[in-house]
Amino acid sequence: MPAKNPRINVVLNDYLYQDIRLLAKKDNVSLSAKVKDLLKEALEIQEDIYLVMLAEKRETSWDDSTALSHEDIWS
Repeated sequence: MPAKNPRINVVLNDYLYQDIRLLAKKDNVSLSAKVKDLLKEALEIQEDIYLVMLAEKRETSWDDSTALSHEDIWS
């Protein structure tokens, strides 16, 4: 029976494998679950980095004279 979720095979060096194994053991979860959690966290960090760069870029073009006030928006 085929797997329900897509799978990725990854080759790790021994140090990285041992670190993940210890984290999984500490959290009482499987290696697969720990790797999935670490990947989700890494993707969230990458998204945050991108959004900060986007905000900084937009901030350079900010012009108070053309910006709408809170009153203008909500009235």
